[in-house]
Amino acid sequence: MNSTGPAYPLASLYVGDLHPDVTEAMLYQKFSPAGPITSIRVCRDIITRRSLGYAYINFQQPADAECALDTMNYDVLKGRPIRIMWSQRDPGLRKSGVGNIFIKNMDESIDNKALYDTFSAFGNILSCKVVCDEKGSKGYGFVHFETQEAANRAIETMNGMLLNDRKVFVGHFKSRKEREMEYGTKSVKFTNVYVKNFGDNLSDEKLKDVFSAYGKTLSVRVMKDEKGVSRGFGFVNYAYHEDAQKAVEAMNGKELNGRIIYVGRAQKRLERQGELKRKFDQLKQDRIQRYQGVNLYVKNLDDSIDDERLRKEFAPYGTITSAKVMTDGSQSKGFGFVCFSSPEEATKAVTEMNGRIIATKPLYVALAQRREERKAILTNKYMQRIASMRSMPSPLIDSYQQAGYYMTVPQPPSRSYYNHGAVNNMRPVPRWTGQQPKPHGLYAPQFNTGPRRGSIATVKQASTQVPHVISGSQKTNNIGTQTGGGRGDLGFGRSNQYKYSSGVRNPQGVQTPLTRLQGKSLMEPVVHMSSHEPLDATMLASAPLMDQKQLLGERLYPLIQASHPNLAGKITGMLLEIDNSELLHMLESPESLHAKVDEAIAVLKAHQAKELSPKK
Repeated sequence: MNSTGPAYPLASLYVGDLHPDVTEAMLYQKFSPAGPITSIRVCRDIITRRSLGYAYINFQQPADAECALDTMNYDVLKGRPIRIMWSQRDPGLRKSGVGNIFIKNMDESIDNKALYDTFSAFGNILSCKVVCDEKGSKGYGFVHFETQEAANRAIETMNGMLLNDRKVFVGHFKSRKEREMEYGTKSVKFTNVYVKNFGDNLSDEKLKDVFSAYGKTLSVRVMKDEKGVSRGFGFVNYAYHEDAQKAVEAMNGKELNGRIIYVGRAQKRLERQGELKRKFDQLKQDRIQRYQGVNLYVKNLDDSIDDERLRKEFAPYGTITSAKVMTDGSQSKGFGFVCFSSPEEATKAVTEMNGRIIATKPLYVALAQRREERKAILTNKYMQRIASMRSMPSPLIDSYQQAGYYMTVPQPPSRSYYNHGAVNNMRPVPRWTGQQPKPHGLYAPQFNTGPRRGSIATVKQASTQVPHVISGSQKTNNIGTQTGGGRGDLGFGRSNQYKYSSGVRNPQGVQTPLTRLQGKSLMEPVVHMSSHEPLDATMLASAPLMDQKQLLGERLYPLIQASHPNLAGKITGMLLEIDNSELLHMLESPESLHAKVDEAIAVLKAHQAKELSPKK
């Protein structure tokens, strides 16, 4: 094999088929004997941080990278043979097919190393892989040579040769599009005919007698199961295309053996799948066009509402072509669809019925969307949130990347951060909103001697109070601790003590100084809603508009954290973009919440896939 490697601008190697536990340190220990290394990166999932099974290693000198490629390829690391290739940052070389060959009908014992050793005699190999599934080799693979001449030599020499006592096929790689075009050309002049639906008591001889009347047959075969019983279909291969065409035209739809049979051109699986996919896509587009703008999605339905009641409630707004409540057996699933005859009627129904209470629940009504559309909208909102959070010079950004809602620092036991002169009344900033925090209640200083933790009372400031002037140093040092129990403590199972930086706790424009209290008459406790108290539409409507998302987030977060502890913060923030009535329905319906959480996770994975570089 010629040892001169390709002239890449960086001496970069791709290392694939890695064990999930392989780290950069392990790779450095493995590859550093070959020469100085500038960088190593194991590619990981952007959310879970699990290894994706491949890495990139950059050497200082191309000769060192070539040495590692020649001497360490397919060495075992953590019980798996690693696959090393030159890193190809330009996907055009991989997709062009130049120098790429396809090998099939291989013995299952041939692995990547054996394939590489067999074909390396014909020239430099850029990549080599045997396609496998969970059971092992699938019997075919690919070898990508640096030059087309090397690929041609390999095909001329190896095609039809025996590898481990099996005759292999070696040919030029063809893309799916090229293969489909070949099948289309062959279908114009076919000789093989497919016959089905003739029952289980028809033999090869009888089938041949029936179809020999239309021309010379080369082979006739009735397909049978492992017990030798006919499977009801078979194949007739004619010598000439014209005879096969006559047989299809004459016998398709005719009666044979007491059954109406189907006779048509025999197709390969790939071709059949392509035709079925095209038919399905066409039906899907027709259905989308037919229901565009007239089909409504209705959820948060009471269990007592059936199809007839749903149609009756929406009937005043136009002509209804269909109304259906989705059920699981006899039990309502809490949502359904109403289809009108015109977009104007559907728009009017959405305007009038969304939020209206039917039976005991407020309805959520909107135009029905396909799963792909909902996913795209959720993805767009998530991307906008990420962009806005990255543009904010605030600790909120770091907080958003953590599992919880707040960026927390453990409280030292020997020091109190409480300012007995004046305290700014700020609550923690929730992770799911980008808005400025607002005052929620005032912390009353304690007048006992010596600092005491846990002695913060929540009060309302009387309108007659005169604000106390706070010095600059007081503002800087005015950082307090929270010991739980109030609204600031969301009850998410986090630490009871928090330390807030001045950027989070004291943003400009919302500081509220507190004067010394003159007496107990000014102290009025603020009553907060418990995060464990059930939340309904009436209670939510009674809360201030700015607090409604906070209340919903407090209920949603523990439910999501139970199943997705590492992503609970992100998922909760994404779900809070949804309408409040729909969020209420999620709190009442675990199935609905689970479905939306799955959609949010899918969006996160889609975002992660976009950020990853092209894989080999």
